[in-house]
Amino acid sequence: MTKAADRSPFWVALTPIIGFIVLLVYGLFVHPRLFGGGMLALETILLILITLTSFFLIGRGYTWQQLEVAFVRKVGEAIPVILILLCIGVLIGSWIVSGTIPMLIYYGIQLVHPSVIYIFGFGICILFSLLTGTSWGSAGTIGIVVMGMAELYEANLAIAAAAVVGGSFFGDKLSPLSDTTNIAALATQIDVYDHIKSMLYTTGPSALIAAGLYTYFSLSREIEGGAFALAEQLTTASEALTTLFQFNLLLLLPVALIIWATLSRKPIVLSLLGSSVLAMVLAMIFQNFSLETIFASLSTGFSTEMARAGFQDESGVTAILNRGGLYNLKEGAIICFLVFTFIGLLDVVNAIDRVIQPLLKNIRKASRLVASALTATLFTNLLVSNQYATSFIIGTAFNDKFDQIKVKRNVLSRSLEDAGTMMENMAPWTPSGVFMATALGVSTFEYAPYQFLSLFNLLIAYTFAFTGWALFKKKTDHKTK
Repeated sequence: MTKAADRSPFWVALTPIIGFIVLLVYGLFVHPRLFGGGMLALETILLILITLTSFFLIGRGYTWQQLEVAFVRKVGEAIPVILILLCIGVLIGSWIVSGTIPMLIYYGIQLVHPSVIYIFGFGICILFSLLTGTSWGSAGTIGIVVMGMAELYEANLAIAAAAVVGGSFFGDKLSPLSDTTNIAALATQIDVYDHIKSMLYTTGPSALIAAGLYTYFSLSREIEGGAFALAEQLTTASEALTTLFQFNLLLLLPVALIIWATLSRKPIVLSLLGSSVLAMVLAMIFQNFSLETIFASLSTGFSTEMARAGFQDESGVTAILNRGGLYNLKEGAIICFLVFTFIGLLDVVNAIDRVIQPLLKNIRKASRLVASALTATLFTNLLVSNQYATSFIIGTAFNDKFDQIKVKRNVLSRSLEDAGTMMENMAPWTPSGVFMATALGVSTFEYAPYQFLSLFNLLIAYTFAFTGWALFKKKTDHKTK
C-alpha cells in the first residue's frame, strides 16, 4: 500500500469496485435482456474497465508508472495460473491423440448405464479429485470422459457439466492434497485436518443433497428417440472409436503418472507436461497418426479430420473428441491476464482491504461475524479471482476478530472455502469459471443453476451463521503456531 493510497479518500478506493460491478452486470446480464442479443465479450468489458480505471487513477494524481508497476507485479502472480491453464489444454489434446480418453469413453459406455450418467459423473469426479486434490485436473481429465459419455447418451450437457464441476470441487475442498485447502488453513494458522473436519459440517450435507438431485435427474431422464435408437448409436460410437484408436492398458500410464505426481506433491506444471509427453510417446507407439498430427493435437487440439486416410464416421459421434490443445484455452489465459491487470490497479489504492475493514468495526455477535466473513470472502474472491489472495486477505482481516468474539478459527477457514473456493467456478471471469467452461464446452451460466454442491454449500453456510449451528466457540485464547 502506497502513501498516496493512505491519503486518498475512501470513495476513490470504492469507485473502481463499483465500476467493475456495473460493467459486468450490464455486459453479462442487462444488455442481453434489454436488447435480446448475446452477452458482451468479457475480454472487451475488462479492457474498458482497465482503461476507465487507469484514467480515473491518473486523474486522482497517480502516474502511469505507478499503475504499470502495480499491474505488472500482479500479472506476475497470475503466471502460474495461466501456465496451469495452458498445460491442461496440452494434456487434454495429448490424452485424446494417445487414445487414453477415447479408451476411457469406450469402456465407460460399456459399463455405465445411461440412466445414471449424472450421478456417475459427480461420484467419479469426487473420487478423482480426492485422490489428486485438484479440481482443474479432475475436470480436465476424467471430466472430459464424462462429458464425452454424456454427449453420446444425448444427456443434458449443462447438468453433466455441473456434476463434473461439483464433484471436482468437492475433492479440491476436502482433500489434504489440495492447495486451496492448505492455503486456507495456513491463512488462519490452524491445522489442515482441523480445517477439513470443520468443512465437513457444510460440505457433507451439500454433497448428499447434490447426489440426491443428480440421481433424480439421472433416473427421470427421457431418452430422445428411445432406448433402441440410443443403443444403436452407442454401438456405432464404439465401432468408430475402436476403428480410430488401438486400446491397451498401457494407455492408462498418463493417468497413473498424474495421480502419482500429485500424491508425491510434485510441481503441477511439470506433472501435467510430463503426462502429456508420455501420452505423446504412447500415441507414436500405438496409434496410427503422423508425428505432425500428434504435435498439432498438443497445440491446436485433436480433430477427427486428422485421422488416417480411409477413416469415415458418417454418424459424427467421434466429434466429441474434437477438443484440447494449447490454443484451445487461450481465451481463458487472456481473461486471466486482464483480470489480474485490473486487480493490480485496485492494489494501487488498496481498495479491497479498505472496503472490508469498515465491516468489522461494529461486529459483536458470532453469527454476524461469520456471515460477514462469508460475504467478504464471496465478494473478494469474485473481485480478485484468486483464492490464494482471498484467503490471506480475509484471514488477515478477520483472524483477530474471531479470537475477540471467541469463535474458533476453523469456522473462519471453513468460510473462506464455502464462499471462496466453492463459488469461484460460478463466475465466468474467474480462472476457474473460464477453465471449466472452456474445457467442458458448457458456459458457466448454463451449468451454474445445476451446480448444486456449491449452491447448497453456500446456503448451508449462511444458515449455520444465522442460526449459530456449528459455530465452534473456543474456551482459551488462540495460540498461533
